[in-house]
Amino acid sequence: MRSKHSCESACGTGIPSSKLLIKDGTVVNAHHQQIADVYIEDGIIVVVNPTITVGDDVKVIDATGKFVMPGGIDPHTHLEFEFMNSVTVDDFFSGQAAALAGGTTMHIDFVIPINGSLTAGFEAYENKAKKSCMDYGFHMAITKWDETVSKEMEIMVKEKGINSFKFFMAYKGALMISDELLLEGFKKCKSLGALAMVHAENGDAVFEGQKKMIELGITGPEGHALSRPAVLEGEATARAIRLADFVNTPLYVVHVMSIDAMEEIAKARKSGQRVIGEPIVSGLALDESWLWHPDFETAAKYVMSPPIRKSGHDKALQAALSRGVLQLVGTDHCTFNSTQKALGIDDFRYIPNGVNGIEERMHVVWDTMVESGQISVTDYVRVTSTECARIFNIYPRKGAILPGSDADIIILNPNSSFEITAKSHHSRLDTNVYEGRRGKPNMDFSLVSYVSGLSMGKIEVTIAGGRVVWENNELKVAPGTGRYIQTPPFNYLFDGLDKKDAIYLNSLQAPVKRAKSST
Repeated sequence: MRSKHSCESACGTGIPSSKLLIKDGTVVNAHHQQIADVYIEDGIIVVVNPTITVGDDVKVIDATGKFVMPGGIDPHTHLEFEFMNSVTVDDFFSGQAAALAGGTTMHIDFVIPINGSLTAGFEAYENKAKKSCMDYGFHMAITKWDETVSKEMEIMVKEKGINSFKFFMAYKGALMISDELLLEGFKKCKSLGALAMVHAENGDAVFEGQKKMIELGITGPEGHALSRPAVLEGEATARAIRLADFVNTPLYVVHVMSIDAMEEIAKARKSGQRVIGEPIVSGLALDESWLWHPDFETAAKYVMSPPIRKSGHDKALQAALSRGVLQLVGTDHCTFNSTQKALGIDDFRYIPNGVNGIEERMHVVWDTMVESGQISVTDYVRVTSTECARIFNIYPRKGAILPGSDADIIILNPNSSFEITAKSHHSRLDTNVYEGRRGKPNMDFSLVSYVSGLSMGKIEVTIAGGRVVWENNELKVAPGTGRYIQTPPFNYLFDGLDKKDAIYLNSLQAPVKRAKSST
């Protein structure tokens, strides 16, 4: 089953005026906001000033009383991903169309090697992305180690525009790698100026936990959560952090889902280690109670890894995001429909892992973090766009409303609202883990959000590359209009690492010169 509103080939034309003026909105960047006009020409922001006069050939959008912000950048997605004997239902067109309807104008997807080959994996994803309708970048997973993989990593960084590599510490027998491989990968990342990323769960212990649940007769979706508790996420996060410290290379922990993992990141950052923590929308806004739902289809749609945790973890992750312990928000958008999820109806180990979020992220973060008073509007821009652009070295081309930046812009009306539902979303997915979240204007925001998780604020306009692609609840996108954005190596996290290495070497007081004994 597909959503009635999903895009199957093209929605509208995606052909806009090359000149555009956004008038009288509150322009918000990560560190500053002001009431100003924004003039765009040929996909680039030209001027940001309080009053701009233009000719009749310019399309004008009135943003009075609304926020004008950089389009969202989702750092963590899996489109057209072959996993657990299935392929995600959203491809590079339907997933990106959904993203644009939700105010995200760029995402970074994970290339999975083919039989360990990075080059073959990259070529496959290049082909998948030909139907894209918005800008995108790539991370690369590392699933084995040899001299060929090491050389291919260099090619990916120096020729293909990839500056990040992901290592899975889970999914034993499939994607999981050993500590030995992790160390080799970390060393190579450091030498290339590439960011090492980890899926942090103890895969060996998860495998044992899964066997234990089956032995206990627990075969439903609740067994998924019970088999991989937060302590295993915390252990793997701590291990990855310590190994990255040993190598002295920056580390990015994807989908931080638990207090256990978050506290390891907080401790490392407090000591001065360069560790980035990425919570995802489902971890910030949901709890594991859904996995115990008596209806299998309902429970199975919440199965993902690491699992959505008990109530309390969500609030702790929100607080960590507001304090800067965690830096940016992703989705891990990885969509399997009800038929695919039913592959595990008799054994949770065969339920394809993944939830939606690419379309919902911007609204749910606004509701959960801004309307609750936990972060400011400028911080909202930072955690949904700017920090991602900085980490992956594409700022200020992306993640900012500044002269010279790409014209990727959203207009958010804080006094409007809508309901999130599978019937009206733009993904091809037939379910939605945020089903029923809605807002009602002119109510006490704090009361509404607390009582029933209602969603306030609505992204009314999305502009991608200077094209108005979402307006009046209508998508105007076409396959093949997206661009691959290369991400250069040596982001700000690498600044000064050489000095730390030098200090370490000078501190060794070794080797000790010893007189050779004579016989």
